[in-house]
Parts: sequence; C-alpha cells; structure tokens
Amino acid sequence: MGNSSRKEEGEEEGEEAGKDGEESEITEKEKKKKEEEEEVEDELPLGVEELFESGDPVLDLSYRKFKRLPKRVSSLMHLEKLYVCGNSLRTLPDSISQLKGLRILALDFNKMEDVPPAVCELTNLTRLYLGSNRLMSLPPELKNLQSLRCLWVESNYFQRFPRELYDLPHLKSLQIGDNRLKTLPHDLTRMAALRGLWLYGNRFDTFPKVLLRMQGLEILDLDRNKITEFPSLKRLKALRLFSYDHNPVEEPPKVGEEVLVVGEGAAEFLEAREARKERLRKAAEQEAEELALAGEEPVIHGILKNSSSKQAANEAVLNLEDSEVKEEETKGEEEEVYAEYDGAELEYDEEGVEYETEELICEGEGFEYEGEELEYERAQIDYEYEELEHEERR
Repeated sequence: MGNSSRKEEGEEEGEEAGKDGEESEITEKEKKKKEEEEEVEDELPLGVEELFESGDPVLDLSYRKFKRLPKRVSSLMHLEKLYVCGNSLRTLPDSISQLKGLRILALDFNKMEDVPPAVCELTNLTRLYLGSNRLMSLPPELKNLQSLRCLWVESNYFQRFPRELYDLPHLKSLQIGDNRLKTLPHDLTRMAALRGLWLYGNRFDTFPKVLLRMQGLEILDLDRNKITEFPSLKRLKALRLFSYDHNPVEEPPKVGEEVLVVGEGAAEFLEAREARKERLRKAAEQEAEELALAGEEPVIHGILKNSSSKQAANEAVLNLEDSEVKEEETKGEEEEVYAEYDGAELEYDEEGVEYETEELICEGEGFEYEGEELEYERAQIDYEYEELEHEERR
C-alpha cells in the first residue's frame, strides 16, 4: 500500500511539473509572438513615416492593415484630425489621451467591441466616428466628451438605445442606423440639442411616438424598417427632411409644406404638392390683378406679398445673417459650418446606404446641405469626412 501510494504521489507531481512546463512554454511562445508582432508593426508602411514628419494637423492612416496604432501617433501633439478607418484595431493605447487638441477621430471599420477608454479622455472632440465595429453599448465615461456634436455608431450591435448619450448636451447629429433597435426610450426628449437622427435599417415595426415630441428635429431617417403606418408629422415644425423608404406603407405621412419627403410614393406626393402651390399662387396673382384694376389695395396672401412685406422679410433675413456672422466670428476657427442642401433625392440600395447629404455639420440654428453625392458602403468608406474643410486640410 505504501509503495503504491508513493507511486501515485510521484505520478501526480510529475504531471503537475509537466503542466507547469507546458504553461511556461506557452507563455514564452505568446511573449515571443507579441514581440514579433511589435517588430513587424514598427516597420511602418510606405509613406507613413513621411506623414508623421509632415507636421500636418490631419493624419490619415486608413486602410493600412494596422492591428494596433503605431506608437508614434501618441507623440503628435499638433494633431487635430485622426483617421484610422478600415484597419484591424481592437482598442487604442492609453497614450492617445495625450492628444488634447484632437477634434475629429474616425475609427470606422475596425474590430472594436468597446469604446477605448482613452477616447473618453479626448475632451475637445467634436466628431467621433465608430461605425462598422462590434459595439453593443457605450461607456459611462463618454459623458466626458462635452464638446461632441456629431456621433456615428451605425452598423454595430446596439439592441437598446444608449442612454449615455443623454449626458452629451451639445450632440446634434446621431447616426445609429443598421443596428438592432426595436424601440426608443420615452425620455429621448432629454436630447434637446438633437437636430439630425438616422434610424434606418433597425427593427421598428411601429413609429416611435416619442419622436413626435422631438421639436428640434430637422432630419429624420427611418428607412428600411417594418413600419406599416405613420402618424401626421406636421407638429414637427422644424422638420426639413423625412425619409421612410422601404417600409410597408401605402402613402407618405402628412408633413409640413417645406418638408422634403423620400420614400415610396413620395415623388407623386411632392408633385401634387407643388401643383397645388402653383394653383394657389396663380389664383392669388389673378386676384391681385383684379383688385389693382378696380383701384383697390391688394390683399396680402400667404403666398403673394406686397413690396413692403417682402422688404420686411428681406430685412429680417439680413439681420439673421448678420447675427450669425457675428456669432461665427466669436466662436473662432474651430467651429464647424453647414453644407447647403439642394433638394437632390437620397438613394438607397440593398448593400448599403448612399447618401448625397449624409454628413451633418453641427453648428448654428439649423442644418443645410450640399448636393454632392456621398456613398456609404459597409465594405469600404467612400465618404469624405472633411468635405467642407478641404481647404483647411491643404
């Protein structure tokens, strides 16, 4: 019995020693592999070294096959805009938080499952692009980004609307399309600064009623959901663009006279509305002519105004423009401007979303757009982040 017992103990000790040896060997292999990866990554792709030495406040490292951000990026204190889209990044080094002057950070099309903690320390960010990653939630620390105006988290895995956004008082543009949302929280109205909301490609089967209380919304996109009926949206006085394409509805919802509508049957709806406006305009002109021939003062209509009312309107516009110019001057060079929208139709395909006017710029009292076509596909980013600041970059 004694010999047998000692034999078993010896075998156990041998097995444990073998396991320790195997674990040690695995650890050494992992360490060696990590060192090899670091050595490989230190060999920067062609042209990147020149980018680091250029002193340019804009650094574009997109589609360079990086698995981790090069160490030297964290030492570029002059950076204002950093684009690292289309790589294989899972996180960012803590040292990136040293880039206090960074205003724009684009991390689209990577492999991030969480927002890197260092990102939440970049308190001067105004735009953050996190689309096409693997995010399911946002960290509470996101509230540190009090200057954030524009956030894109489309094509991720959000099943619930991230309430952490409530702590961003200046957020104006939220792109959260192509996720898994079914409802919106009843207190979404806390996001009072929100002007543009993209909810396309989610799982809504009814229109979220809370949106009817979002009085500041100017752009609302609900494409590619399963909504069968829309309520009247006339109460949304600020609304300028509503898109509902690829929903199982028979006709467009009722909207204000100035709202551009995109969806099934929208073209006919807009043509009929323009025809009605034209009839009213001609009727008003005819009535004014008849009154003028009769020697009576013409009646002021909503469509036809006399010269004095036109002059007053022009003066109001000029005053508004003057005040906006003064306000823009006081905000400094960092503030962003609006594009101007020319009414061109937004188009969608099955593979991705093509926006002619996708990007919102987050300053001023409202949004305007540029009509240049903007393509956004999952496989590759084709949009130009800084279309309006092209001259500033060069």
